[in-house]
Amino acid sequence: MEKDLARIALFAALIAILGVIPKIALGFGVPITAQSLGVMLAGAVLGARRGGLAVLLFVFAVALGLPLLAGGRGGLGVFASPTVGFVIGFPVAAFVTGLVVERMRMVPPAISAGLGAVIGGILVMYAFGTVGMAIVLKKSLVEAALLNTAFIPGDLLKAGLTGMLVAAVAKLRPEMLPWYRASGQRI
Repeated sequence: MEKDLARIALFAALIAILGVIPKIALGFGVPITAQSLGVMLAGAVLGARRGGLAVLLFVFAVALGLPLLAGGRGGLGVFASPTVGFVIGFPVAAFVTGLVVERMRMVPPAISAGLGAVIGGILVMYAFGTVGMAIVLKKSLVEAALLNTAFIPGDLLKAGLTGMLVAAVAKLRPEMLPWYRASGQRI
């Protein structure tokens, strides 16, 4: 139990730290940041439940006003900005990423984590982000989805990086991956 709480807090902190990496501002109010990598890693390393809880803790801290989002943003105002869908979708994205890796236990960790990051960390996150952008920017879903295409190359890179990092963890410290350890799989 204590290990789970520590890992959940650690990944919430990792996502916050990734917010320190300078963002790349886009003209429509949603920046390119490294924080989505933290969301992908939380789900891929911790699994669905723990990963989702880690990201939910991060979002809760942001809602309380801690300036943890890229650019030092935090507080309830974030939930009225074009990034609202992404922020709300973070925990769901981590959960789905974790769910994919848990269901693909017999697949090499690089592949299951990379695929989980694509499904959860890109498709699910974009679904939430697109709806949020459409509402706040008063655009159609198609227009908002087209704006999101600017993020695809970077997010595919983050998904690949997630797969590589999880494969390295599986090889060096498999006990860090509860879903992997439970599968009995060896590299």
